[in-house]
Amino acid sequence: MGRRLEDRVFLTLVVAATAAFLWLCLTFFNAIIWAVVAAILFAPMQRWLVAWMPTRPNTMAALTLLTLIAIVIVPMIILGGLLLQEAGALYDGIQSGRINIASYFLQVQDALPDWASEQLNRLGLTNIEAVRDRIGSGLSASFETLASQALNIGQRALSFFASLGVMLYLTFFLLRDGPALSALVVNAVPLHLGQRRALAQKFIAVVRATIKGNMIVAIAQGGLGGLIFWGLGIGGALLWGVSMAFFSLLPAVGTGLVWVPVAIYLFATGAIVKGSILVFCGLFIIGMVDNVLRPILVGRDTRMPDYVVLISTLGGLELFGLSGFIVGPVIAALFIAVWEIFIASRRPAIEQEQRQD
Repeated sequence: MGRRLEDRVFLTLVVAATAAFLWLCLTFFNAIIWAVVAAILFAPMQRWLVAWMPTRPNTMAALTLLTLIAIVIVPMIILGGLLLQEAGALYDGIQSGRINIASYFLQVQDALPDWASEQLNRLGLTNIEAVRDRIGSGLSASFETLASQALNIGQRALSFFASLGVMLYLTFFLLRDGPALSALVVNAVPLHLGQRRALAQKFIAVVRATIKGNMIVAIAQGGLGGLIFWGLGIGGALLWGVSMAFFSLLPAVGTGLVWVPVAIYLFATGAIVKGSILVFCGLFIIGMVDNVLRPILVGRDTRMPDYVVLISTLGGLELFGLSGFIVGPVIAALFIAVWEIFIASRRPAIEQEQRQD
């Protein structure tokens, strides 16, 4: 009885200490998540380097981290700067009148059929001046808010770079000590040995395949979309490309949320050739990237159903913000891995029941 009580007290202490530590880590939750993902994705490179020079694990982890910075972090920072410049140019164009939203809206309205014009009239969207004033006031209010929050933005920038530093620092140790840490975690899970190993292998495989597939497909679709927009002479090609990269993470609809409205605008304004080219490229170039690349990168055995990806991505965005693109599918991957292992463990009993019937 005394031994059982001691075990319960100790288990309570373990749970309480773990909860307290997780609470402390909430400040850098996003940094920790991205560090774990980066370590999982770059673990094969780290293993290859350690096998090449096993006596220098610190150097090899630093080399892997420098590779991560060179091919991921630096391009993302450069892309962010370019996006800010393009967004500023777009705002200046609207303010100066070079970009006349009212004239674009009027062109589309004139090309619409009668039933569509009636719907716009019911919604109160046929008053060009009112629409322009509404859009203009909204943009002005947004930028005035940004200006008034300059100090807050500066603090958030400092917080971003602090989180980035924590993420890179943690990634280094996860790369260097990854095998030992993963073995420690696997051994600590209160499951049978076979279940622990199966869960760890399945989870890492699904996470790596899902994240790698999503990221590469997003980059490919966004890059191709931006190039197509640039080739057609459509302004803001970088913004359009980045938008398509983000929306490509949503199954079924994906990049169509961006290029379909632009194609409709081109047709409505008489740019039939450009609109036809955009539709063709959207369907058979941008759209086919997902069908060609994702099965290669993810594989049929580890690919999650599209509806699970959609629900987990949207739910992750709602709960965790931008990191939800990663956290949502990761939670879904863990859910699938656990249930596949549970079903596999139940299969012998189910088969025996079927034979008895």
